[in-house]
Formats: sequence, C-alpha cells, structure tokens
Amino acid sequence: MNLEYFIAKRLIKGKEHKISISAPIIKIAIAAIAISVFMMLIAIATGVGLKHKIREKVSAFNGHIQIYNYDNNTSDVSVVPVSIKQEFYPRFTTIDGIAHVQAVATKGGIIRTENTFEGFIAKGVGSDYHWEVFKEYLVEGKLPDYSGDLNTEVLLSRLMANRLQLKIGESFSAFFPKEEDPLKPNQRKFKLVGIYDSGFEEIDAMFVFVDIRHIQRMNKWESTQVGNFEVFLNSFEDIDLKNREIYGQILSTLDTQTVIGKYYKIFEWIGLFDFNIALIIGIMIIVGGINMITALLVLILERTQMIGILKALGSANWSIRKVFLYNAAYLIAVGLFWGNLLGLGFIWVQQKYRLLKFPNPKEYYIEYIPVHIDFLTIVLLNVGVLILCLLMLLVPSYIITKINPVRAIRFE
Repeated sequence: MNLEYFIAKRLIKGKEHKISISAPIIKIAIAAIAISVFMMLIAIATGVGLKHKIREKVSAFNGHIQIYNYDNNTSDVSVVPVSIKQEFYPRFTTIDGIAHVQAVATKGGIIRTENTFEGFIAKGVGSDYHWEVFKEYLVEGKLPDYSGDLNTEVLLSRLMANRLQLKIGESFSAFFPKEEDPLKPNQRKFKLVGIYDSGFEEIDAMFVFVDIRHIQRMNKWESTQVGNFEVFLNSFEDIDLKNREIYGQILSTLDTQTVIGKYYKIFEWIGLFDFNIALIIGIMIIVGGINMITALLVLILERTQMIGILKALGSANWSIRKVFLYNAAYLIAVGLFWGNLLGLGFIWVQQKYRLLKFPNPKEYYIEYIPVHIDFLTIVLLNVGVLILCLLMLLVPSYIITKINPVRAIRFE
C-alpha cells in the first residue's frame, strides 16, 4: 500500500518524464470538473431559490392553509361568515408546526376616480394580520394600522394605483353592492397610505387591503364573524401533513385548502424546476466523467512502461489500477475545489448584490434571479460527483489488466 501511495504521488507531480504529454489533458479534465460543479451549483441555487421565492410570495398573500365555511369554497369573496370563537384561534395549540393564524374577509367592489374605475376585491384584515411577511413587497408609503379605531387607510398594488392614477395620501371612493338592493351600493371613502408589488398580476390586479370592520359592517356581521382564517406554517414542506391534521381538528362545517391547491397551475410550473435541475446535474456529471476518462486513458498510455515494470516486479492488476484511481480522485478533488470556489462565490455575490435580473420579470414573478442553497446539498453534491466519476473510471482502468509486461517495458 505504501508503494501505491508513493507512485500515485509521483504521478500527481508528473516527475516520471521531463515532458508530459498528459499535462494539458489533465488540466482540461480538471477544468471540466470545475465547470461542471460550477454549473450544477448555479442550477441548484437558482432553481431552488426561484422555487422558494415564488411560493413565499404566494403564501404571504394567502397563508399556507385556509380554513373557511363549506358554502364559500367556490367563491373568491366571503359569503357565509365564520365565528372567531374557535379552538384554533388565535393560537393553534393542538398541532405543532403552526406559526400564526389570522382572520380575514373579502368583498367585491368597484373603485371610482375622476378619470377611470377598476373592479377589485377588498381583503379585510385586522390587528392580528401578520404584516412581517408582507413588508418585503411594500414599495411605497407605509403599512396601514388597524389596531385602533376603525380607519380608512388602505394598501393598493402598484399596478392598480397606476391604472387609477392614484398617489400616496390621496383619497378615493369605493362602491360595494348590497345583496338586498344592488342598485344602491355601499359607498366607502378610503385613503391610500401604501403601495405594494407582489409580481403576481392576478394578485396585484385584484386585492386591496382594508380594515376588516368595513366588511363586517357592510355584510351586517357581528364583530366576532369573519370570512375565513389563514394559517402560516413553520415549514412549507409540511403543508400536506399539516393540512390533514388541521382538517381533522376543525368543525365538520368547515373545510381547508392549501395554497398549492388554490394556485395549482403556479405550483405545477415550479415543480418542473426539479426535473430541469436533475437534467443539468446529469449532463454535467457525464461531461466531467468523459473528460476524466480521457485523462485517465492518456495517463495510462503515457505510463505503459511503468505499468510493465510494476507487473514484472509482481504487482497485482488491482494494485496498479488503484494507483491511477488515486491519482484520478486527486484530480477530481482539485476540480471540485475550484468549482465550489467559483460557484459558491458567484452565489454569494448574487445573493448579496442581485446583479443578475430577469429580462421579463412578469414571466417569473420576480425582478432578480434568487439563489438558495444549503450546506447539506453542497456536501451531497460533491460526494456524489466524486463517487460517480470514480465509478465511471473503473471501466477504463480495466485496460491495465490487458497490458503485457514484456511488451510494455519495450513500449516507447
């Protein structure tokens, strides 16, 4: 074993010959591994980052799980109220992994200004609303405060504010139909205090955040009645499990829906990211492996005489093959080092400065390219690349067993 390590070390340093024809091939192989690892890290970081960012945005506006009355399951507006006197409100203590529960209500209406009008859905929220997840999307003004008396402050999307030609501090009138008399709608005057931008046109063109007490009064509900509840989880990965647990805990008159079910088209789309990432990783491993196979074959060809001498001295075929595999493992490790250095460096720069942006943000619901990667993924990727490349090299190293010692010693 010591002899094998010694020879491997000599091979790595290239001291057997003054001029090594394998040197440029080895450099190309190392570069191929480095580029492959770089591309795999970027593919994983951008794919997972975009996936996480999109689902974070959707969840910020809807919660991870919604609890509502069965009679409201086909409507975007609150029709039948739900009492807040539930065991799970304001805190869901019977199920672990739930971060927050908030009560909301929705009602359709029309905003009318001097020049134009827009249909919208007023999303009524109260003092329990979790604004922390929303702050990132506030682009102008401030968040409304509904903790005190009933007020007229509202939050509007940038898309809707531009359409209505409204600016921060301006007031406008909104009209809400009455069920008993649609020709005489409820009129409310609101003041625009904040503008948000989610990047989702279907959300931005729809929701206006208002004090939930306006909707309760217009619907003639009691102060303890709301439209539905939004539940936020500690981990998005547990959404299906927690949805089943919540459904088993609530009353039979209530139903649940995950944000995945509500926006299934979006989540089907981002589900394709996993396939794309796997495809890129597979291609890059094949590219790196082929380059390492080429380098190994050239290395074997260049050291044919040395192989013949070792065989003449009694070395077994597997012992000689291990010499070259040790050398290959070292070269792969060098490629991994540079690939990780460049890849993680690029990810850090993009995460900190957001230099790369989408040419058409509307298609991806975000302006810049988000990145996300964890330590375990990095470790598994590097170990996987090393093992798979070495396994690919087992076949070409078999050629050593076919080398005749006498002919090899005479080989020039």
